[in-house]
Amino acid sequence: MIIEEVKTLLPAGFSDQSRVWIYQSSRAFIEKELNEINEQLEQFYTQWTAHGAPVKGWAKVLFGQFIVIMADETEVGVSGCSTDSSVKVIKSIERQYSVNMFDRLSITFLRKEKAEMLPLSQVQYAIDKGFIDGDTYLFNNVIYTKKELQEAWLVPLRKSWLAERVTLNSGNIESN
Repeated sequence: MIIEEVKTLLPAGFSDQSRVWIYQSSRAFIEKELNEINEQLEQFYTQWTAHGAPVKGWAKVLFGQFIVIMADETEVGVSGCSTDSSVKVIKSIERQYSVNMFDRLSITFLRKEKAEMLPLSQVQYAIDKGFIDGDTYLFNNVIYTKKELQEAWLVPLRKSWLAERVTLNSGNIESN
């Protein structure tokens, strides 16, 4: 199952408390773009520093749509300037590929093992029409650590932060 595969995609040798940033693209990237972006991300994290000291970093596009950046801060903490440098890379990718990486009003669900995005304003309609339900997995992009990424990035809608904002009305599904 894809949820278990997430763990295999992440770098070994990073602390469970490594900081994580997730940027969701407004569309999936095509294979050529994925290769180019992953190359740019590797160039970034292999040269990433905080106050002149190398940051133990990692970054990759996952599920063709999410840029995940990770920093193991056990030896070198990430400073404001080093965080700013990662945001500059994301903004550059936005411009290069004509995507929005900072849209917090779109939610991505895992349907048929594929990431599918919906505007937040259409989630209730999608539930009402049976497109998604309480058991549909949601990409929870508001996580902060590698451990959370492994255990809580993909969660059923009924167990997510979104459950309180929608009515899960298909009889046998409860939101709590």
